[in-house]
Amino acid sequence: MHRIVVLGAGYTGMIAAIRVARRTRRRATVTLVNPSSRFTERLRMHQTATGQALPDVSIPDLLRGTGIAFVQGRAERIDTGRREVSVGDRTIGYDTLVYAIGSVADTAAGQGAEASAYTLNTVESAGRLADLLAARPDAAIAVVGGGLTGVEAATELAERHPAARVVLLSRDAPGPLMSPRARAHLDRALTRLGIEVRTGVDVVSVRPDAVELAGGEIVTADATLWTTGFTASPLAAEAGLTVDERGRIVVDATLRSVSHPDVVAIGDAAAIRQPWGTIHGTCQSGIPSGAHAADSIARVLSGKAAKPFRFGYIHQPVSLGRKDAVIQFTHADDTPRRWFLTGRAAVVYKELVTRSPLPAYRMSKRLTVPAAALSSRG
Repeated sequence: MHRIVVLGAGYTGMIAAIRVARRTRRRATVTLVNPSSRFTERLRMHQTATGQALPDVSIPDLLRGTGIAFVQGRAERIDTGRREVSVGDRTIGYDTLVYAIGSVADTAAGQGAEASAYTLNTVESAGRLADLLAARPDAAIAVVGGGLTGVEAATELAERHPAARVVLLSRDAPGPLMSPRARAHLDRALTRLGIEVRTGVDVVSVRPDAVELAGGEIVTADATLWTTGFTASPLAAEAGLTVDERGRIVVDATLRSVSHPDVVAIGDAAAIRQPWGTIHGTCQSGIPSGAHAADSIARVLSGKAAKPFRFGYIHQPVSLGRKDAVIQFTHADDTPRRWFLTGRAAVVYKELVTRSPLPAYRMSKRLTVPAAALSSRG
């Protein structure tokens, strides 16, 4: 039996594990490794940061009936020579390794951010910010980063805690990849929620009670939420795999590591090239890459050649609190089209997108969902 080990049970790793288990039944064993037994909905981490109660989704429950062996623990070392992964005090051998560990906010980019800033990297970190706001609902919060994660976090915080002072600090205008009209709606939402937006600024250091901007200005803050910049786990580089400047595994057209073909990298953990450029990590691209990896492994085990991965973006769904949203439809390279949605229609659209992965996993246990049908997620 061919041994397939999947590292990471996020959006990407979960679809890869379930799909490859179905497609290689009776030919392979599949083991899924993850530090937590709870499935983390990264698309809802900004809701966790405001103290909203979310469903507790069990990974073993999601895997029930698939034949996948679940190992709770953190992968600490990959021995590519022996084809083994160290997880706590146990060693797991593999013939094919699917690397889906993902990425986290790069707190190393700001002095003091690792020690003093909150992030949306984990449920625990987001939960600590929620605890602070429960005790101090009028706290001053600095959100660093004007990308979609920062915008969603800032609007959710301001809506949920109207007494709080929320300051959004960014080099560029919030939502920089959106069309001018879609960005105008986003800007109106920020104004309506009372969020102070500071653009053209660089945060150089984070303190427990303030952030320092380039030039020496101090912005007081009871809490700083760091959402700018992302970096991959150092595990791949430490194992000797070829990685890019952000620690992502460099892969070929079929998502295999260019240095270790028995390692398949997907989602945020992989530097995936397309004709229009390199994919930037989102659930939207991660789930299709996981499905493609599963299909490729199944094809190779059947004696067929793996096919190249092809992907194009279709939208940028952004929540602006629970009562507003903006959906920017895009070209394949994620540049904006003319069309966008706002208001109630956008709220419904965004919620459908956010909810879609879990039903997709459950459906994938029973049938092979066409990979193209998974491309709208995230």
